[in-house]
Amino acid sequence: MTAEAFAGQRFQKAPVGHSLAGCRHCGAALIPGQGDFCCDGCAGAHALVQGLGLDAFYLRRDASAASLKAPDAAPTFDAASLATETAGGLHRLELMICGLSCGACVWLVEQALATEPDVMRARANLSTRRLSITWRGEANRARDFAALIVRLGFRVAPWSPACLRATEDAEGQALLRALGIAAFGSMNVMLVSVAVWVGGDMGEQTRALMHWLAALIALPTVLVAGMPFYRSAWHAARTGRTNMDLAVSLGVIATTAMSLSEVLRNGPYTWFDGATSLLALLLAGRLLDRRMRRKAGQAVAELLALQDGTVTVQDDGGRAREVQAEQVRAGDLVCVAAGERLRLDGVSEVDVVLDMSPTTGESVPRRLAAGQALPAGAINMGAAFLMRVSAALREGSLAALGRLLERAEQGRGRFVSIADRAARIYVPTVHVIAAMTFLGWWLGVGIDWQAALVPAVAALIVTCPCGLAIAVPAVQVAAAGALFRRGILVASPTALERLATADYALLDKTGTLTTGQPELLLDHPHDPATLRLAASMARASRHPLALALARICPDAPALPGVAEISGNGLRLGEVRLGSAAFCGLPEAPGAEMTMFLSRPGQEPARFRFRDQLRPESSQVVASMHDLGLATEILSGDAPEVVQAAAEQTGVGHWQARMAPTAKASRVEALRATGLRPLMVGDGINDAGALSLAHVSASPANAAGVAQAASDIVLLGGGLVALPFAIHVARRAQSLARQNIAFSLTYNVVAVPAAVLGYVTPLVAAVVMASSSIIVILNALRAGSDPQP
Repeated sequence: MTAEAFAGQRFQKAPVGHSLAGCRHCGAALIPGQGDFCCDGCAGAHALVQGLGLDAFYLRRDASAASLKAPDAAPTFDAASLATETAGGLHRLELMICGLSCGACVWLVEQALATEPDVMRARANLSTRRLSITWRGEANRARDFAALIVRLGFRVAPWSPACLRATEDAEGQALLRALGIAAFGSMNVMLVSVAVWVGGDMGEQTRALMHWLAALIALPTVLVAGMPFYRSAWHAARTGRTNMDLAVSLGVIATTAMSLSEVLRNGPYTWFDGATSLLALLLAGRLLDRRMRRKAGQAVAELLALQDGTVTVQDDGGRAREVQAEQVRAGDLVCVAAGERLRLDGVSEVDVVLDMSPTTGESVPRRLAAGQALPAGAINMGAAFLMRVSAALREGSLAALGRLLERAEQGRGRFVSIADRAARIYVPTVHVIAAMTFLGWWLGVGIDWQAALVPAVAALIVTCPCGLAIAVPAVQVAAAGALFRRGILVASPTALERLATADYALLDKTGTLTTGQPELLLDHPHDPATLRLAASMARASRHPLALALARICPDAPALPGVAEISGNGLRLGEVRLGSAAFCGLPEAPGAEMTMFLSRPGQEPARFRFRDQLRPESSQVVASMHDLGLATEILSGDAPEVVQAAAEQTGVGHWQARMAPTAKASRVEALRATGLRPLMVGDGINDAGALSLAHVSASPANAAGVAQAASDIVLLGGGLVALPFAIHVARRAQSLARQNIAFSLTYNVVAVPAAVLGYVTPLVAAVVMASSSIIVILNALRAGSDPQP
């Protein structure tokens, strides 16, 4: 099955005209005498859900859920061949699910898989329709899991970025097609309607002809272009819930029905133009809002697409062959040609020059030394080289970025939830207002019911809470897009809201304020021969201090016979290189950053190292102080080292020798006092503090556990972008409050005008859609890049 064909299945529609007594599984219409299910597949799926004890699915199903039609055929691919083996004897499978349309569907899939005893983890993502399953056992179990999902009523296919792009394209095309129909119909209806509105001396027969022409154009337009709203409204009504689309659908249908009544009795005016224009404006807003919502997701999808294609793998015999990037495993040797993009992460034995802009946004290529990690997505700007793959496609850095974004999309922000709850409250309130308006004009004022429908429909349209519903999401998406362009990934849906309110910054030292790579201090002269001997011995170790020593003399050859004594140092005969105790010397302050070289009959040589501060550390700390944040260093290093870093960067408080639990306790203590700490760290030992903080951030070179626990990931490396992120977050929250205030004020003014009859359905549609456009345009200001 191709990605395009699979994506097309997403839009197979349930039969129209079904009654409330529909299929007990998918809700489709039932033929009289057919029973409780529309087909044997739905009957089997319903029995399976009951057998698993997951009947709550039918109560959880969201108001906007689509048809869950049981497929007629089993999967057409071998799921076992897609299973990948991970550490600890585990296997993992990633699938694309068709029909995953609401939170209840996600719950059903995850709970059904959780009943399998060997499944360790099952997570489905609603926005990407990606299912990830991890289990302990044989790869053949993948076939059983795929079959289980199919029996529940979903279709499955192998997941890939191409499949995701095809699905997104199909969704966009469906909305664009509906918008085109609505725009075409509304323009033509408007041409006919204008003649009636301005033709005061028009004869009755001519007016009747114009009414019928407008009806012939408007009725199919309203029927077809309004399907995205009607389908959602129908499912809302069927499940006893309300949503925004229910108000829109009632307004459009009432306006159309009222206009058709005027056509039949050849009344003076019709309002087909209002119904079709409302659909066109709402569809335009929905299409724009959808594109804004998917902006960050598309950016990461593009990163994942950087891995599509083939790579040249060199075997042990030196023979090269082209294979798909997803078939390469860790440890394979890959040839990277000049100008070629790195599809996978790896390391090289030679220095390389890479263009890192696709992944970090750096404006100039970077030279990476031999042995440094080479990230997937970068472009080779130098000569061809061989790279040893360090992680398979699904375990690499770009895949990790995609998982971070998916984790962010699965939640909901506090202000977003408030806006959505307000929108849900608005719908029944609007219906009451519209009904009271109709009854007031009809029974109270005494006009005929057709005329009384005009202000009632206008009230129904003008109070549609679209502007309120998109007030916050539009701001968040625009801000997230601006931050992503600056190399900042927002990995949590509530990160911007919490970052805007942070008032205390906790900073890890090693790898965060510093580079994390010790450098030899040249505070006293070193004998060249002694330094060369120490560097040659250091090449036998991967200890950070040994690596720093080896970098000082890059031409020093590795010496044979050097033995490493774990936790102590290196030995070559009677020559020793390592700690003071290992070399038979007394301990001294700063021993953690000092190495000694001892030789029989000679004075020991001392080599002192320092973890250099990042060039921007002092500037970042000063910017945080300007933004009103107090700062504090939490480090596991020696007190004298931490104190020196604090004095150089201007940090007011510092604590040394802190274990991971002590860092987490410090975060909890600050939160207990009412402060809202921002934790910035990069190591596994920082993960606990990062997860407990009010908001957290980590640099691009942070450990995977640290990034997974962080709300913000600084893709560009370093901390220089963090103050900008705080500024954008505060600006975004200010704009979100402005949008909510505007939406509420608009309704306070517009509702009385509609109830009193000063607003026609057409004017109501224009005003309501205009309010949504104003909200979106104001939200786009969050994407501007002014410095604080």
